[in-house]
Amino acid sequence: MSVIVVFLRPLGLRLAVYANLLVVQYKDADGNIVKRERRRFANAAMTACRRAWFVGQRAQETKVPAINPFSRMGLKSRAPGQAVRETPTATWEELVAFRQAAKRLGYHSIATAALLTWEWLQREEHIFGVFEIEHYRPKERPNSVRIMHPKNGEEAWWPLVDENSVLLFPELMAELDALKDSVASGLAFRRDHAHRRSPTPLPWITERKDLRYLRHVVKKIIIAAGLRNELSFTSFRHGGFTEGADSDLTDAELRAAGRHRSRLQLPTYAKRTRKQLIVAAKKRREERARTTLLSEGVLAPHS
Repeated sequence: MSVIVVFLRPLGLRLAVYANLLVVQYKDADGNIVKRERRRFANAAMTACRRAWFVGQRAQETKVPAINPFSRMGLKSRAPGQAVRETPTATWEELVAFRQAAKRLGYHSIATAALLTWEWLQREEHIFGVFEIEHYRPKERPNSVRIMHPKNGEEAWWPLVDENSVLLFPELMAELDALKDSVASGLAFRRDHAHRRSPTPLPWITERKDLRYLRHVVKKIIIAAGLRNELSFTSFRHGGFTEGADSDLTDAELRAAGRHRSRLQLPTYAKRTRKQLIVAAKKRREERARTTLLSEGVLAPHS
């Protein structure tokens, strides 16, 4: 292990190893030299090296440096110029079916989180790695929820009631209120099943910001619900944005909901944000009710 540590310390050597794994060269039947990229294989090899380094460092703390040379290599999942793979967008009916299956299988936290990402347009790494129970209806602001967006450094206080004290997210709030009664502090969403090595429920996200186990469970729920196999947890966030667009939200209202604007503009829009969020939530619920009626009442909201 110590020899490998010395050899791989320079970044150039690590990248050279990666480059050799990335491209394979061989001769075809006519004797021509053919080069083929195997990016998925190379990325998997670097991931395995990173994990092996962490294991070795824990076992031999005095010999293996704490700084993992395989971390933050900036690996790309697709080749330069390759088209971006679009994330499939879920429909409201698919969200309902997913939530029903999740509850049936005992994954109530994922069922609530799926509704949260639809309503509040948060990314999965933020929901499972940043959103704490203290952010929801704190004593100083009982009618609001604090939404963090670490990707762009923004935070927003979403109103939970309108100017007439009518609940904007009654189904989601009922589930979060119940969750707040059972979770004292820390991350709001934790695994529903006890772990043999921990007396308290573990977070879905690991210390290394890994969500692979969560995604495995999400896929299991999708299959159990009989939904399209290409769907993912992110599909529900995209579905929420699509619902907003179908509800004729203005560009400003969508940006206010998703926090998609420069941090320098925040003071300019601060007074308008609350009103925009309330209007946006009402428009989306009206659109949701309309589509439910069109489906002949087969799928009632949050049944």
